[in-house]
Amino acid sequence: MREVIHPIQRWQAQGKQVALATVVKVYGSAPRPLGAKMAISEAGEMAGSVSGGCVEAAVIQEALEVLRTGQPRLVPFGISDQDAWEVGLACGGTIEVFVEPWNGGEGP
Repeated sequence: MREVIHPIQRWQAQGKQVALATVVKVYGSAPRPLGAKMAISEAGEMAGSVSGGCVEAAVIQEALEVLRTGQPRLVPFGISDQDAWEVGLACGGTIEVFVEPWNGGEGP
């Protein structure tokens, strides 16, 4: 959580909009635990981590859409054990990530 606070403050000081992504459900194995956070600026900058590789690239795209529309969204990401093995991951699993605009209210 600490890893996203300072970047959020810096981006907001620069006048950038910010979205916050949080892992809210984990099924099976996942590289990051429940509650893991990633902040994304409107410029596509990121801090923190909710997963890895292609999932984080997809979360950035979701965050940019959330910033464009102002509407939060819950996004599932998953991979089967077989598919995970084929792309070099140890195991599959599913996570749900809640992506919301960050308005500077309560801390992340």
